Amino acid sequence: MIKILIADHLDEEAVSQLQSISKFEVSVKTGLNEAELVKIIPEYQIVVVRSATKITKPVIEAGKNLKLIIRAGIGLDNIDVQAAKERGVEVANTPAATSISVAEHTLGLMLGAVRHHGPANLSMKQHKWEKKAFMGTELYGKTLGIIGFGRIGTEVARRALAFGMNILAYDVIPIKTDLPVKQVDLEELLAKADIITLHLPKTPKPILGPAEFEKMKNGVVLVNAARGGVVDESALLQALNSGKVKAAAIDVFAKEPPEDYSLIDHPKVTATPHLGASSEEGQKRAGLEVVKIIKEKFA
Repeated sequence: MIKILIADHLDEEAVSQLQSISKFEVSVKTGLNEAELVKIIPEYQIVVVRSATKITKPVIEAGKNLKLIIRAGIGLDNIDVQAAKERGVEVANTPAATSISVAEHTLGLMLGAVRHHGPANLSMKQHKWEKKAFMGTELYGKTLGIIGFGRIGTEVARRALAFGMNILAYDVIPIKTDLPVKQVDLEELLAKADIITLHLPKTPKPILGPAEFEKMKNGVVLVNAARGGVVDESALLQALNSGKVKAAAIDVFAKEPPEDYSLIDHPKVTATPHLGASSEEGQKRAGLEVVKIIKEKFA
């Protein structure tokens, strides 16, 4: 019997499919901290997580029977991949499953930032009619700088082109795409983009810090639906206060849930609680991809 621990919420259909396979024993136990995981992990061969549960080195070392860790999502920053490698534990994820969800959320954040959807909504709920206070700008004709041009960056570009935007793309590897985008270095992107969006894995240090904000256009708009920590939050707050950044839309934070709300409370910031992949369709695709991975390796 192969025992599977589902440590974060997984699509119900995916759970049902796993439970229907006689050789699998599936346990759904969410909200576990490190100590709780260390206590129970020895009995499982497979553990499935999303972004909430952290599979740390102590958890992996305690998993004497652990063979496979699966992240139902894109990144692996909540899994100690090096510790898993050292113990011979395979790590997998579902990078394509939620790309469309994140790309659509990014465009929603972008539109909300330039058309003031958040503050206008709050104003209306206070029974005010402040039409003149929320003059916005179009996306049409604007230059969008995409930092990180993998699956999600490509999907964002595809949708931004439909809005009539011009696309500059930066990545550490050569970009291969049929889309009409221009690959540039980071310096050129920062200098020319009217709107900047990030779509890259968590970096050891922020890719956008004080020096990078200085190189941006005055009045730039910033969107981050990638990973907390890729943008220096204190530098962003300073850039908002100075007017260098006209508006920011942020879905991810260095600390989640945040402990410091000074950035979120800023009137020029639209904030969402890491919702990029949180669509019914995206989570269904991720769940079914998890099932496929497990069946291919163990069924």
